[in-house]
Amino acid sequence: MLPWIHLDKAAVPGGDTELLLMRRGTEFSIMLGGNELMNSRLSGSEEALADLACGRIAGRSQPRILIGGLGMGFTLRAALAALSPDAHVTVAELVPAVVAWAKGPMAPVFDGCLEDPRVAIHEGDVAGAITAARATFDAILLDVDNGPDGLTSAANDGLYGLAGLRAAARALRPGGVLAVWSAGQDPRFTARLGQAGFAAEAVKVRANGKRGGARHVIWLASAGKESASAKQRG
Repeated sequence: MLPWIHLDKAAVPGGDTELLLMRRGTEFSIMLGGNELMNSRLSGSEEALADLACGRIAGRSQPRILIGGLGMGFTLRAALAALSPDAHVTVAELVPAVVAWAKGPMAPVFDGCLEDPRVAIHEGDVAGAITAARATFDAILLDVDNGPDGLTSAANDGLYGLAGLRAAARALRPGGVLAVWSAGQDPRFTARLGQAGFAAEAVKVRANGKRGGARHVIWLASAGKESASAKQRG
């Protein structure tokens, strides 16, 4: 078996952690310490994040999407495939090196999606983009951690608290959707979505799509609707 090669490392702004970019043949991995955050062989649940969210807003004219976390571009590529030619997609990436990796060693994985005229890259905290927006986005897709807690950056905790969720609701257009990726279930987060005024459901997906893999969770939370309790599906 080919050995892993360490290509680069990058500090996470606002914290004392580092991301590691690893390669083994044509396979890439982004690590946080001993935790693998993403792997180029496993894209199913990241693609499902985009497919499920974009399905909720299908048919809207000139849809505006905010994606939190560039990662390996799987969510972005799936969103571009699902969205209309008049869509606008902003990708907020906290770690500038991740954008550089996308244009450098991982360019084959991204397959030119960053050059799509519908795409704009915001190098900065997605929380700031959300807080500054008012009825701006039709969908907000968050994949900035392994779930609704600040594993990568403690500052990300603010995204998942009541204040952060209410800011997301204000940033969405009526009937817009907040979609959040997670490696596992978190009933407390499901409850907080309801408290923030979202009608929410947690959908189970597989890490590698139809080919199986670990079970991940995507929350789909609709803005401007009331929900006494969140639903579970999968």
